[in-house]
Amino acid sequence: MPARVLFFVMILAFLPTPVPAATTTVEILGIRFPSEKVIDGKTLKLNGVACLKKFGLVKVYAVGLYLEQPSHDAETVISSRQVKYLLTHYLTDKATAEKLRRGFIELIEAGNPKTLVDTNRQDIERYASWLDKDMAPGLVSESLYIPGQGLTLIYQGQVRGTIAGDTFAQMYYRSNVGEQADAAIRQGLLGQ
Repeated sequence: MPARVLFFVMILAFLPTPVPAATTTVEILGIRFPSEKVIDGKTLKLNGVACLKKFGLVKVYAVGLYLEQPSHDAETVISSRQVKYLLTHYLTDKATAEKLRRGFIELIEAGNPKTLVDTNRQDIERYASWLDKDMAPGLVSESLYIPGQGLTLIYQGQVRGTIAGDTFAQMYYRSNVGEQADAAIRQGLLGQ
């Protein structure tokens, strides 16, 4: 090997080589949530994960909340105008469409002031109507808020629709991380 080539080979051997960034995940009930997701051209970070169990035994779902700017403050999560993404992995075949619709409406009603619920009843009913298929292990539901567009439901891989504006999205996130939300879900999604 000529001296010149050997010299370049030796130089190359000592140059740093790029190492691919390790993708970290957070696991809950066997579901892995990546620490970051790129959505709408923005890198969102996993803010927190939680799971819902009924009767202490039935594993209903595992859920992860992704934000552009992670926060442990519920009001910031609810009202900030940033891309927000909630990914729900279902773990049971007992989550029928009827139970999901009824549960969603109850969750929104319990987590928000009555006047706000009454004023936005049509949007609540429309969103609930999109929950029209039974869930089963391995199926997912995704909710995506994009400022200026609104809250979009992607259900079992299918875009079901968007509720425009900020009000309904704030009601949705309040029902998940607000003061009246399920304590375990709230704390998990806020990363507490």
